[in-house]
Amino acid sequence: MVSPLRVNVSPGVFCGQYPRPWKSPLKGWPRDLKSVIFSSLHIRPETNGNQQLRHLIDETSGRGRFKNVFRALRHRNYRLFFIGQGLSLIGTWTQQVALSWLVYTLTGSTVLLGTVAFCSQVPMLLLGPWAGVCADRFDRKKLLLWTQGLAMAQAFVLAGLVLSGLIRTYEIIALSVLIGAINAFDIPIRQSFVMAMVEDKEDLGNAIALSSAMFNCARLIGPSVAGILISAFGEGICFLINGVSFVPVLIALQAVRAPGKKAGAKKGRVFSEFGEAVVYARRFEPILAILAMLAVFGLAGSPYIVLLPAVAKNVLHGGAYAYGFLMSSSGLGAIAGTIYLASRRSAKGLIKAIPAAMGIFGTAIAAFAFSHTFVPCVLFMFLAGFSMMIQIASSNTIIQTVVEEDKRGRIMGLYAMSLMGVMPFGSLLAGSIAGKIGVESTLLGSAALCIVGAAVFAGRLPRLGHMLQPMFSRIEAETSKN
Repeated sequence: MVSPLRVNVSPGVFCGQYPRPWKSPLKGWPRDLKSVIFSSLHIRPETNGNQQLRHLIDETSGRGRFKNVFRALRHRNYRLFFIGQGLSLIGTWTQQVALSWLVYTLTGSTVLLGTVAFCSQVPMLLLGPWAGVCADRFDRKKLLLWTQGLAMAQAFVLAGLVLSGLIRTYEIIALSVLIGAINAFDIPIRQSFVMAMVEDKEDLGNAIALSSAMFNCARLIGPSVAGILISAFGEGICFLINGVSFVPVLIALQAVRAPGKKAGAKKGRVFSEFGEAVVYARRFEPILAILAMLAVFGLAGSPYIVLLPAVAKNVLHGGAYAYGFLMSSSGLGAIAGTIYLASRRSAKGLIKAIPAAMGIFGTAIAAFAFSHTFVPCVLFMFLAGFSMMIQIASSNTIIQTVVEEDKRGRIMGLYAMSLMGVMPFGSLLAGSIAGKIGVESTLLGSAALCIVGAAVFAGRLPRLGHMLQPMFSRIEAETSKN
């Protein structure tokens, strides 16, 4: 007579609260019965079945999904960079808001708002080829130490001029050109450096999403801090705080133990090497389509940020607080978008989110243009920030997932040029048009262009998805082997 099977399972296993060290709920079960259960759960018998079962219970209990959002932080190098950069970005957003408010307070001109934005962004387009080649030629960690140190110096100079009362419009323009040149190198180098810090390609998309979340948390905090500081002490203190905020990121970069070898590009003429990346992007249609969509957003979508001071002051009849709340609402929406992206396990299927997000963004901006009261404007800014970040972070994740390593820096240079390189022309155009036809009409025109761009991209989705499918399948197969 066969004795009845006894199973000693802790009740906490089924509510996701198992003890540590974790004990498999199948411990002591007959080998044949284990095999049947593992087979039904699609667990390979040659692997550590108990470990996979623990992961499965984590996923179904919700604990795995929470850990999945922050999984890139398990990498020491990325964790250090994340903390240091997060503190620095708060200062960066504080300075950006204070600078826009300073320009509009001194001049009252939307044209000069667009001009300053143009000067801070146009170096991205002009210096992009050199920046991308440098990111592939040289040690990216050392390059980042230089760019972050120069940005700190720029902030201190700006703070000194404002606090001393010597600041003039032409000095603001000159310092904007300087920070634009620094960012032209910093952005592609920093973007391509992420892969070296996370090491595991499976965590790359999560790291990009977390970096975007960090950027937008700072975007949420920075404008609020700027609004309070401007009202209490003036704009100069904001620039001083930004300069000090670069200290943590410099310390973190020094502590990062990233490979010192170069990315592997052969040394030749800059435009010859950059031309290789252009040909590579042109021949692979998904990358080309994504870059084109980013260019449409940079030209037509992103200039809404430049016009926000005018909306806050002339439409909503508010001050620095109103402007700060609009910026913070957009930042909060962007954080929500990055949390959604960080919870995804892979970039597969993410191509569909790009046109959908672009269409939602255009609709939100159009609704914002029709609104003349504070609460609806804040809500539409939240939706605009959410959809904007879905599009940008999805584009970044797909490109970095499929691009060849020896071209990563140059392709990210193209990415920065397509998005931020065309922004100055959009900002300058939006500022000029707003001065003639008004802010609301300018925003409506921008929204219409974004919606049209989304419709064109959506028409290419089947072909683009078909071309990306083999690459994502190969990446999944490599990940499962590891």
